Amino acid sequence: MSPAEETPAALFEAGLRRLRAGQFGEAEQHAISALALDQRHADSLHLMGMICLAGRRFDLAIEWFARAIRQNPDAADYFSNLGMALQRTQRLDEAIRSFDRALVLRGDQAEIWFRMGECLQQRKRSQEALMSFESALAIDPNHADAARGSAMLHLEEGRYEQAIAGFDRLLQIRPDLAGAFKLKGFCLLELDRPEEALTSSRKALELAPDDVGILDNVGLVLQRLGRHEEALTCFDKAIALDTAYANARFNRARSLLALLRLDEAMAALDSVIAIAPDFIRAHWNKALTLLLRGNFEEGWALRECGRRGGGILVDRNFTQAQWLGEQPIAGKTILLHGDEGLGDTIQYVRYVKKVAQLGARVILQVDDPIQPLVSGIEGAALCLRTGAELPDFDVHCPLSALPLAFKTRLDTIPSEVPYLPAPADELRRLWEQRLGPHDRMRIGLVWSGRPAHGDDRQRSMRLRTMCKLLDVDARFFSLQKEPRPADRQTLREHPDILDFTGHLTDFAQTAAMLSCLDLVITVDTSVAHLAGALGRPTWIVLAYAPDYRWLLDRDDSPWYPTVRLFRQTVMGDYDEALDRVREALKAQAAGQGWMPSRT
Repeated sequence: MSPAEETPAALFEAGLRRLRAGQFGEAEQHAISALALDQRHADSLHLMGMICLAGRRFDLAIEWFARAIRQNPDAADYFSNLGMALQRTQRLDEAIRSFDRALVLRGDQAEIWFRMGECLQQRKRSQEALMSFESALAIDPNHADAARGSAMLHLEEGRYEQAIAGFDRLLQIRPDLAGAFKLKGFCLLELDRPEEALTSSRKALELAPDDVGILDNVGLVLQRLGRHEEALTCFDKAIALDTAYANARFNRARSLLALLRLDEAMAALDSVIAIAPDFIRAHWNKALTLLLRGNFEEGWALRECGRRGGGILVDRNFTQAQWLGEQPIAGKTILLHGDEGLGDTIQYVRYVKKVAQLGARVILQVDDPIQPLVSGIEGAALCLRTGAELPDFDVHCPLSALPLAFKTRLDTIPSEVPYLPAPADELRRLWEQRLGPHDRMRIGLVWSGRPAHGDDRQRSMRLRTMCKLLDVDARFFSLQKEPRPADRQTLREHPDILDFTGHLTDFAQTAAMLSCLDLVITVDTSVAHLAGALGRPTWIVLAYAPDYRWLLDRDDSPWYPTVRLFRQTVMGDYDEALDRVREALKAQAAGQGWMPSRT
């Protein structure tokens, strides 16, 4: 370029070509030369900002862009690039304003809409961010980053159906994105559509066969489907690729637990803890395994790890000390409060009387559905609902920590039943009238638990499966709250299962109904605990790998003397267990009775 041709515009154009070629030094020299001729040349000021932005000198880039804007406040790309530099320095509100100005000047730029959406997402302005991503896609339907941003927003907000649609749109643009298939699989699993989740996760694995996270995800889906041997293969491969990958080791332990390969599971959990000492769920599952095997001394103590984090046990962070049985509490006021599910509260509320016998004044606080049930329990001076204002107290203890506080062993479980207050006579008479003639055995049925429970597929069955009991000469009553759609249809097809669950507005009503039944047959739910705590004859049909409180290799429960256990002998097969229930039920109906065996 001859001196005569060295105008600011020409030098700018030459510098821009150098920048696009990655020749940053030469680009900067041309920009400096242009500004030497005209220090207010806006494009050259902007070029200096772009050079600094490319070189990650963000603060300097902001200064150059601001100078360019002062010379030409109507250039959309100046504001857009200023927004990018501000975004990189986490000055998000300023970046949003800059992108907004760029869009006022030129609203047809998909990339600016996308950048705006990113900043809004970081500022937790989710709805505005989603609108920005969708605006980008309206302009450029193939903008993969905007499609990913939209899908991720739906995922983060728990809108899994919309997230799946978003990932499908992204995969139409970029069908080679393993991560999109992986996240789509996650969403499908959250919607309890594991077969579809497996298809999506395996597609991700085809695209990235050595991705340990994807291998782990495929294993998790197989776990949900009860295909634990196949899941172990995935976890083993992930661990072989990354021996320090604690998640795969933990998930491998969970499959081993489901298969009741308990020695291997304990070794796997110990390996997780060795790699990641703060992996709370590994400590928690080790505690439950110890308890399942009857090792209460170690199990109760380790179970307290669930209060350290991970959302396993509720930790209310009281300023008062937590009591674990080590200090005298005579003359003190102690708050006992629920920290797990409703069934757990029912199981552990038996300790209220024992705490009161130590000379303490006991305040009991439990969740709303249980409060009417336990409000008159022996030992409690006051029974409040969770969230109610608390009176002064000296110490507190979560209900599930009471077995540790009393150093409970298998042979010292306080197993006297009933320990819940008896239903009011008036309420019981009302239920007697509702249930009709008592000319045959009255049997209550529960076939499923909460769908949101992590082990729901293992512990629940369909009503159609349980219907094989209906040929026994008895009257059957549903105790199932909120049956699933398929079960509602089965109920309509079986009018011989009488349904009064509309009247079961709280556990006090359920307790009154149970007091009028001769037998409860249930899967592992809160009703099982309620019936056992009331001393009602109760048969519990258990999954192959049961919850810790039901122990192993026995058909009775040391927690509930009137409970009989029917265990799956093959994983996932409730039919065989129900065949045994049916034979025992026929004997019961014929008046032969039963006696639980003890080991």
